[in-house]
Amino acid sequence: MAKSILICDDAAFMRMMIKDILSKNGYAIVGEAENGVKAVEKYNETRPDLVMMDITMPEMDGIQALKKIKAADPSANIIMCSAMGQQAMVIESIQSGAKDFIVKPFQADRVLEAVKKAVG
Repeated sequence: MAKSILICDDAAFMRMMIKDILSKNGYAIVGEAENGVKAVEKYNETRPDLVMMDITMPEMDGIQALKKIKAADPSANIIMCSAMGQQAMVIESIQSGAKDFIVKPFQADRVLEAVKKAVG
């Protein structure tokens, strides 16, 4: 069965790009969220195998959403996406339980490598 993935990013084109890369490689996209609040809601609804989480989002940022999801489900697999120059946030997200991080703008092979490492 295809691994299920939730994509969280406030930019619709980024969600579309990630969705395109993953669906072309056999992953099932079970939901999308445009902010951290929606990300937590969608996670609880869909319980995906993996979450692709942007760090900088309105209402609740990706790190807060990561912490909420991990508190509710310690086994959650989450990969953070960040722009260059967000090293402190990347470190905080890894310490908070993120499996990996990818830096924008990202290459398809780097996205796939991170996803395969996280969920196979």
